[in-house]
Amino acid sequence: MEVQTSDLKQVRKASGLTQAQLAQLTGVSRQTIIATERGDYAPSVYLALRIARALNTTVEEIFSLKEESQ
Repeated sequence: MEVQTSDLKQVRKASGLTQAQLAQLTGVSRQTIIATERGDYAPSVYLALRIARALNTTVEEIFSLKEESQ
């Protein structure tokens, strides 16, 4: 399975936060937020919860699972 993070950037922008601001709120680097938004990095459960909390939403709203074709 693959983690889909396509909604993270839209939710972050709708919240009026920059990548740097979200990074500061969640205790990670801006590069981690960039990689997560691109789908290059699947965050831990704890980071996903911190991101969702910072954006005042749910983990399910931002992240979803996609079945990989074999």
